Amino acid sequence: MRTHSVFAAAAVTGALAVLAATPAQAAEYSSALKVRGVQYDAPGRDSNSCSTGNTDEEYLTIKNYSSSATVNLKGYVVKDAAGNRFTFTAGHSLQPGDYIKLRGGNGTDSDSRNVVYRDNCNFMWNNDRDTIYLYKPSGNRADVHSYTKTANDRDGNGYIRYHN
Repeated sequence: MRTHSVFAAAAVTGALAVLAATPAQAAEYSSALKVRGVQYDAPGRDSNSCSTGNTDEEYLTIKNYSSSATVNLKGYVVKDAAGNRFTFTAGHSLQPGDYIKLRGGNGTDSDSRNVVYRDNCNFMWNNDRDTIYLYKPSGNRADVHSYTKTANDRDGNGYIRYHN
């Protein structure tokens, strides 16, 4: 009997050691759509001029991670920490594995080019830190990520990737 107790205790201790060594992960939400990455700092000097600015170089990539379901973006909301928001009003559909870039500035939305424009020339994402929220049409959170330039953008290129 003592042999079994020693083996059981060793197994439990080993399992706890593995769990303790595993880093804590951010909360995962049950949603096929997730924020794949963000170009939070547009290349060059920031200018929100609609005619000559670079807000269209700031973008958020949203990807459909489902292996089988097509997702319609209508009613999904993207928001930042300050409450700036964009609601997808058109019925853009993402096939499994497909993505869309939500860009600042003005332009022509295109499913074939995987792009939607916010039709707003102001920058949405802060260059030093911010939080990105993605909400389902129901109001439930689909994904969330906070970033700081110093902690999350180690190469300093203004782009952070969250999900592959």
